[in-house]
Amino acid sequence: MHSNLIVARMAPESTADVARIFSAFDSTDMPHRMGTRRRQLFSFHGLYFHLQDFDGDNGGTLIEEAKTDPRFIRVSQDLKPYIDAFDPATWRTPADAMAQRFYSWESA
Repeated sequence: MHSNLIVARMAPESTADVARIFSAFDSTDMPHRMGTRRRQLFSFHGLYFHLQDFDGDNGGTLIEEAKTDPRFIRVSQDLKPYIDAFDPATWRTPADAMAQRFYSWESA
């Protein structure tokens, strides 16, 4: 399984709106198309954490392919009022918001 963790800024009162947007998106076939196995959203003191797990190691490839789908474009636009880049001065692409894994452990 492959995981991505996106870190951004979000006002705590936006959690219900962001959850509603993702709930609608996840009720389509888009998660399957992107290889998404699980999505979890977290907030902490004005920070937003989006943990997305994928089957296999091809999550990035499938997301790149899905970026042109109107539903992907729409969910990105719908989230803009609620999600801000962690560091707007350095943000160029979503990859700039992804945390880098530096340790992993799994039970046998």
